[in-house]
Amino acid sequence: MKNKILWAIVFAIVLTGCGDLFGPDKEGWKNSQKEEFLNILKRDKYMSICNQNPLYEQVKSSKNSKLMTKLLVAYANNLANSCIDIEKFKALQRKKRDEKIDTYFETYLQEVRPSVIQMKLRAGQTIEQILQPYIPKTPQFKALIQKYKLFKSSDANITKDELKKIRLNIERTKLMKEQLGHYYALINIPEFNVRVIENGKTALKFPVIVGKPNMQTPIFSERMQYVEINPQWNVPDSIMRRSYIDKIKKNPAWVAAKGMELHDKSYDLKSPKVNPASVDWSKYPKDEKGYIPYKLVQVPSLKNGLGRVKFIFPNSHAVYMHDTQGKSLFKRKRRCFSHGCIRLSKPKVLLDYIASNYSNKNLKTVHKWYDSLKTKHLILNKPLYVHTAYYTVYVDESGRVKYFPDVYGFDKSQRLNFAI
Repeated sequence: MKNKILWAIVFAIVLTGCGDLFGPDKEGWKNSQKEEFLNILKRDKYMSICNQNPLYEQVKSSKNSKLMTKLLVAYANNLANSCIDIEKFKALQRKKRDEKIDTYFETYLQEVRPSVIQMKLRAGQTIEQILQPYIPKTPQFKALIQKYKLFKSSDANITKDELKKIRLNIERTKLMKEQLGHYYALINIPEFNVRVIENGKTALKFPVIVGKPNMQTPIFSERMQYVEINPQWNVPDSIMRRSYIDKIKKNPAWVAAKGMELHDKSYDLKSPKVNPASVDWSKYPKDEKGYIPYKLVQVPSLKNGLGRVKFIFPNSHAVYMHDTQGKSLFKRKRRCFSHGCIRLSKPKVLLDYIASNYSNKNLKTVHKWYDSLKTKHLILNKPLYVHTAYYTVYVDESGRVKYFPDVYGFDKSQRLNFAI
């Protein structure tokens, strides 16, 4: 009688999911972990089943531990590195560059090691704990998932293309830098806006101008280090070739008329000057790349092409945010006009905000520097990251879903590895 009662208790424990009292199975799974994972998969909480639906169907029917481990690794990988076909996307990017389109989209991929996941599983970590390192930190990840699931399960007035667009942008959040920082500037290229976000809240937002479709603003992340007040503009060799050499060949006096100087091998204004008319510009064809030993510099002035201030986050693309003389262009709805840098509609507002919140200089000193027309550098003493992003769908703080044009064609070239 006692044995029957004991076996009845054991059976009840197993049925109620308390079988963890007997430890994990040979694969390292406890019953509680299995139930937790199956619940995550049932809701596809992190939208990462993607191309693993056939395996999910096997796991759902068999609850086989080996298959479940395989699916957990695949789910973590889809969560960490997106369900976009990265290899096909990179191939299309190479094709665009062959067609003389300057394009760059950094994919911040993470290494997902099966041995690490297995170790954490055996150590008794929950599935949420195991997946935590791979969950995108941008608030857009959660916000877009909520909207996607709401629209898909309701009679919302939304097209299939719009739903697919939301799904693709969920995947883009997975490609962003793992740590965005608590304080950062987010430049959403299709929206033509920059936001300064602090602890998840928008502190500043205003319009920007981004790169032309053939001279695209690159998608990447870096930390802002300083602000240059009354900057000189060091014209990159690529822009020299593409935009200015023909003008100089036709009229060497154009250089001085634009407040520029030509220097020998250096952007330093103290380096030797060169007469533009003395250079054989035919050696530097427009359609080729490479080093040019003559450096074109626009000196600090009220007419400088960079305006009065630029914000530096050092990167290999020579891209930064800056003021501009072309204020009228901000009236345009579609603002792809730059050579790749980000032109700001409110540079002075951003300067004052950074001076007040991210430097040890007071506004009086900074304004004195600004009025002097001399080049000064405002060093940031607090981390502020800059992320250029490509959200063609964005959920604002009021919960509204906003759709934006695919100005660089990434909606077409970033293909999902599964069918919706």
